[in-house]
Amino acid sequence: MYINKIKRLIDLILSFLAMILLSWLFLITIATIKLTSKGPAFFFQKRIGKDKKEFNIIKFRTMKIDTPKNTPTHLLESPEKYITSVGKLLRKTSLDELPQLINIIKGDMSIVGPRPALWNQYDLIAERDKYGANNVRPGLTGWAQVNGRDEIPIEIKAKLDGDYIKRMGFIFDIKCMFKTVSCVIKREGVKEGLQEGIRYEEGSGDWCQ
Repeated sequence: MYINKIKRLIDLILSFLAMILLSWLFLITIATIKLTSKGPAFFFQKRIGKDKKEFNIIKFRTMKIDTPKNTPTHLLESPEKYITSVGKLLRKTSLDELPQLINIIKGDMSIVGPRPALWNQYDLIAERDKYGANNVRPGLTGWAQVNGRDEIPIEIKAKLDGDYIKRMGFIFDIKCMFKTVSCVIKREGVKEGLQEGIRYEEGSGDWCQ
């Protein structure tokens, strides 16, 4: 009952309210991106959704338009030279993720759930299959994100996603939301560029676009 109906209703209500209350921030962010760098304010990126169906995730653009195409941020040798001045702030505060409220309203995503994998993250997708984590709507935030984000390897990330599936419910979703706010404020678990000894899923979330 919660997963099929109540969770979706909560997603719609909270996303619509957030879009209304944060409309001023959307407009300021769009204007700032357009005024400080060439290119569109948004970019679209292919991700894996519920039941492994592909969809286009929406983000505020944080990287320059001459960034190498189809290269994950965490595989760039010097990602900082491609990130715009405004993009650095957006990524540190996770404000670049705000347009995903549109994805939630469309039904592509949920507020809480496993973060949507990149279309070619076959290893992460396969690991999530073990836990049924590909069978629910991906989230704006998730249990793995509030327990390490970029600092944990794919195997652990998938297991945490599986733990979320087992514990999914209203109270646990609320817990994830509060932990997300804490992580964003503390800026925990964010890494940019190539790191030794560990594999990262998304860097700070962006693929170059």
